[in-house]
Amino acid sequence: MNNPTALTPFRIDIPQIDLDDLHDRLARTRWPIPAPDRADRTDFSRGIPLRYLQELAEYWRDGFDWRAQEAKLNEYAQFTTVVDGQTFHVAHVRSANAAATPLVLNHGWPGSFVEYQRLIPLLTDEFHVVIPSPPGFGFSAPLSSSGWELARTTDAYAEVMTRLGYERFAVHGTDIGSGIAGRLAAVYPERVIGTHVGVDRAVLGLVGVRFPSPDGLTDDEIAQLATLQSEGATERGYLEMHNHRPDTIGPALTDSPAGLLAWIGEKFKVRSDGGHQPPVVDSDQLLANISLYWFTRSGASSAQFYYEAEHSGLAFAFAPGVPSAWVAFDTHPIIRRSMDPWNAVGHWTDHAAGGHFPAMEEPQLLADDILDFFHGMS
Repeated sequence: MNNPTALTPFRIDIPQIDLDDLHDRLARTRWPIPAPDRADRTDFSRGIPLRYLQELAEYWRDGFDWRAQEAKLNEYAQFTTVVDGQTFHVAHVRSANAAATPLVLNHGWPGSFVEYQRLIPLLTDEFHVVIPSPPGFGFSAPLSSSGWELARTTDAYAEVMTRLGYERFAVHGTDIGSGIAGRLAAVYPERVIGTHVGVDRAVLGLVGVRFPSPDGLTDDEIAQLATLQSEGATERGYLEMHNHRPDTIGPALTDSPAGLLAWIGEKFKVRSDGGHQPPVVDSDQLLANISLYWFTRSGASSAQFYYEAEHSGLAFAFAPGVPSAWVAFDTHPIIRRSMDPWNAVGHWTDHAAGGHFPAMEEPQLLADDILDFFHGMS
């Protein structure tokens, strides 16, 4: 008899034919012909530079070892389970401490559970780590239907925690994962011990678009915010496509590994630790993450999550009765004034280092803040 709430053990085993197909497609990439004066591999002013992209693609084809990355990922216990008709992939890393607190790590786009490889060992003395992949991301694909937005996903995550036997749990999130984290606390305040959110300077590009501008800014601060908003506008091309035309970009992300590499690789470059050289997120980390999108065809399906969120009418959810913490990387003073104008967040930390992917860029700083915030909570 089928068990609709079963937790089915899962191991990653990409067929060799899929690896061969990836390498063949990369070898046959039909590259654009740039203008002669567009040879600078460090100039991201028009998007990802062709030379940089070609070097990354060459390494993906001839140097990157997927099987080694696959073996590392399979060191984590994983399972799939079906909730509301949708298959969810979940990594579940138990602590040796039986009394450890369950902690849900919530990622966004273009991340995956791969994002947390460097963070997990820093947390498992104190936490049982649970990493669900959102619908349409990674092995939580293919999508069973349309309509998988934040509210439905939040309910599914709560059900996953119930199936694992965790009545109470902590949550952390970045990017759209912060929306899931906040909604878990708002809808299930009796179950959520506390919420911990990671953010970076790029969020200020959405002030005046997604979030209201703070009151009382000086003329200098208004000018700084305007610059950040202008920079943010140049970075929102992908967001508008995901929000409104995911079906248009989807085939390119599914059929062309070079296209997927450009679409995701640019975001990691410009939003990781300020785009510093050498990059904080190394090529193997980056390509393990992008390979997961490629092999699962989730470049297209993950974009659908944005469309659903954009058209759901849901606002960012807050839970005043649940302890909350925010940690800002590559910080700016206006971040807190925008995100927490009432000083309601009890635990706020600023770091000059890091960027949009703190679990990959600054895992120790992130782990320390999570451990500090949740210390003594149960």
